[in-house]
Amino acid sequence: MPYGLSNIMIDGIANISVQELRGVGPKLASTLADYGVRHVEDLLFHLPLRYQDRTRVTPIATAREGADVVIEGEVRAADVVFGRRRSLVARIQDGSGTLTLRFFHFSAAQKNNLQTGSRLRCFGQVRRGGSGLEMYHPEYRVLQDEDVAVEEALTPIYPTTAGIGQNQWRKLCKQALDRLHREQVDELLPPSGKYPYELTKALQYLHTPPPDAAQELLREGKHPAQLRLALEELVAHNLSLHRLRERQQEEGAPALPLNKEALGAFLASLPFTPTNAQRHVLQEIAIDLAKPVPMMRLVQGDVGSGKTLVAAGAALQAISSGYQVAIMAPTEILAEQHWRNFCQWFEPFNITMEWLSGRTKGNKRLTALGRIASGDASLVIGTHALFQDNVAFACLGLVVVDEQHRFGVHQRLALTKKAAPQQGRAHQLVMTATPIPRTLSMVAYADLDCSIIDELPPGRSPVTTALIDSSRREDVVARVAAACSEGRQAYWVCTLIEESDVLQAQAAEATAAELRAGLPHLAIGLIHGRLKPLEKAAIMAAFKSGELALLVATTVIEVGVDVPNASLMIIENPERLGLAQLHQLRGRVGRGLQASHCVLLYQTPLSANGKQRLSVMRESSDGFYIAEKDLELRGPGEVLGTRQTGLMEFRIASLPAHSHLLDEVQFIANAIRESYPERTDPLIHRWTGSGQQFAKV
Repeated sequence: MPYGLSNIMIDGIANISVQELRGVGPKLASTLADYGVRHVEDLLFHLPLRYQDRTRVTPIATAREGADVVIEGEVRAADVVFGRRRSLVARIQDGSGTLTLRFFHFSAAQKNNLQTGSRLRCFGQVRRGGSGLEMYHPEYRVLQDEDVAVEEALTPIYPTTAGIGQNQWRKLCKQALDRLHREQVDELLPPSGKYPYELTKALQYLHTPPPDAAQELLREGKHPAQLRLALEELVAHNLSLHRLRERQQEEGAPALPLNKEALGAFLASLPFTPTNAQRHVLQEIAIDLAKPVPMMRLVQGDVGSGKTLVAAGAALQAISSGYQVAIMAPTEILAEQHWRNFCQWFEPFNITMEWLSGRTKGNKRLTALGRIASGDASLVIGTHALFQDNVAFACLGLVVVDEQHRFGVHQRLALTKKAAPQQGRAHQLVMTATPIPRTLSMVAYADLDCSIIDELPPGRSPVTTALIDSSRREDVVARVAAACSEGRQAYWVCTLIEESDVLQAQAAEATAAELRAGLPHLAIGLIHGRLKPLEKAAIMAAFKSGELALLVATTVIEVGVDVPNASLMIIENPERLGLAQLHQLRGRVGRGLQASHCVLLYQTPLSANGKQRLSVMRESSDGFYIAEKDLELRGPGEVLGTRQTGLMEFRIASLPAHSHLLDEVQFIANAIRESYPERTDPLIHRWTGSGQQFAKV
């Protein structure tokens, strides 16, 4: 059925305060408000994380270890036992078997309740203990003579916060459902025969699933009721990112027309010829920059596809129009690589440049800040330090954010606000060498236009990948020695689970010392995040010039390092890294004409997931295929990086489980923007609440 007109109420249950519900006084209302629950509708969309089955009594003899079950039985003995920990122990029987209840925290009244001969109904997880089957701290009630019915529906377990227990959530949500019977919740999606469930029925079902509910589907998030709500949540998320884009574009931006002569001279001065893909993306960017609205474009390209050249073309267009450009990278080593490239490329054009990082101190920092604020520096390159409050630009026209997934939405938007108020926002170009699966970019980057550099420069050789057990480490060291004796160069990458620069540096230092002892005839360098910028630059220069045969490094070399003669990479403990990061590291080799190799030196035993992930690396060098597999195996938060996970904290939607909904999500979101714009704010508020605040950045 095509989308059509429908009657819609934008008020009703959405505006009924939780304080109208029984048991909600000022204190509880305040706690709920802090948690984002202010109205009855908020309770309806406060959905269970999982369910317990209390709809049937399980005979003790058939109870499985590890299962959550309801047991009924007669107390045969109860006493306080003094062992390593004092505990209250009761033995109950139901005619089929015996079960022990154990309480480490108990009161005198609780002990008195567990009288021999009394009947109990207990709910808890069955464990195997020294005396057979046991339950620790079960929920229980003493049964009187009358029959007490079991629960009629599965028991929901809700997300919670300090000060609100599960029973409170259940009582509150039950009252909200009672209201739902009398007052319909607003249907905010356009009418369609394709929705897997009606909204009201979906809410009722998910709060109180029947005993015969398909629990496996519920656990996997694939029940039709969950799909209906996941669809709406993804639509709301899409609308919120488009709203973010609209608000920025309302502010306007300086129109930066293309200077064809300057761009032509720049491209002609390069020692290589840009690929057709690079030229195409440069054209897309040039059209965006010439408009008086902020460009918001994401450029994706696999390792070595030449994104930096595209950024340089965009920077030249802004500078030729009399505006400043800021280029921000997540690490100093990548920012330094950009600095070297731009110095070399822009030297013939007399473009003034400035450097700013967290390690720029004292008078040097004051001088840099002064040149940036006065406009004496046309191009500013640095790290996170660029968006600090005391960094002011004279006329910022373009912001380039490299490895965009390392920065949150707040950070990249904060930098675009540094444009002068009268000129609106700076244009924004964000780049990533970590290919983002289409499914993920449709959700996380719906506010950005996307360009893909899908062509590698000529002269790149394929990299073969081998998986080798760390027990064969000596063979790998011999392989490194042989490669270097033939005049080639190699990387040896040390990885640690910990994020600590200190621990990573120590691990790399220990590995370098071991390799120097084992390979005394080789010149071996060491680079890690704790070295000073000048030290890192000197080591990289020595490696690039061939003075060093082997470079021991932490993952700081993940991006931005280009040494064509390096044709062998060893990555220790690759099972600790994500596929995207492994692909980035592997991209440091294969930049010359000779055959290149990457050895993944793993620790046994490998988990099933670890084997699957490393096999993907051996099978493919396609960054987009690897990214899809990374999403499938690790989830969106890990793929995007910790700074972006806030975007992915959905209440019910989940990727990649709900990826098949995304084309429909785009269709519905477009229909709402075009035909039902009054529904946008209620939808965003329903699903994101105060989470939409970042749109005001």
